[in-house]
Amino acid sequence: MTRVAVVDDQTLVRQGILSLLALSDEIEVVGQGQDGDDALALVGRGDVEVLLLDLRMPRRDGISTLEELAARGSEVPVLVLTTFDDDELVLRALRAGARGYLLKDVTLDQLVGAIGVLAGGGTLLQPGLTDRLFRAVSARPAAVEGFERPEPLTPRELDVLRLAAAGYSNAEIAGVLHLAAGTVKNHLSAVFVKLGVRDRTRAVLRALDLGLLEG
Repeated sequence: MTRVAVVDDQTLVRQGILSLLALSDEIEVVGQGQDGDDALALVGRGDVEVLLLDLRMPRRDGISTLEELAARGSEVPVLVLTTFDDDELVLRALRAGARGYLLKDVTLDQLVGAIGVLAGGGTLLQPGLTDRLFRAVSARPAAVEGFERPEPLTPRELDVLRLAAAGYSNAEIAGVLHLAAGTVKNHLSAVFVKLGVRDRTRAVLRALDLGLLEG
């Protein structure tokens, strides 16, 4: 079972998430809180494997919490749960270190699946996120500091990256592109190297910054 903590300032929303997770045999909820200070305390106990975090909270919000966790060297993956009412806020959260992003209206299966992906060392973006983030980045491009334009991606690498950005798993990408799963993994590894990142979330953000996903 994956040990999870849930932090959200809206009591009814938090209780709803907890009630959903209680239905899963794969999840053990080990703590809950209502703001970023609670989140830091929960992670500091050492028994949380995945943190579910809201962005808009009193006292210490989600962005500040992510930044503080990074400053403390925390390796606990954070799954942001939000209503997605602010594209820039989500971009900031991903850049601050969030490993996943989902809407609050996801199903139990989607939520448990996302938790499993993060617990296994992966990253996950809500399907359909990329288009909205691209519009946000296009409206106010983010500077890529200290990073020159990377070696061009091959057409196939771009295909794989676009599908990954849309939320497809390696197996699903392999099916769409008629490739072996190992080949997809190799393409993604090449993309990570070229973009100077370590995971899918950073690859998508870097690609958005560089305009590689346009069209």
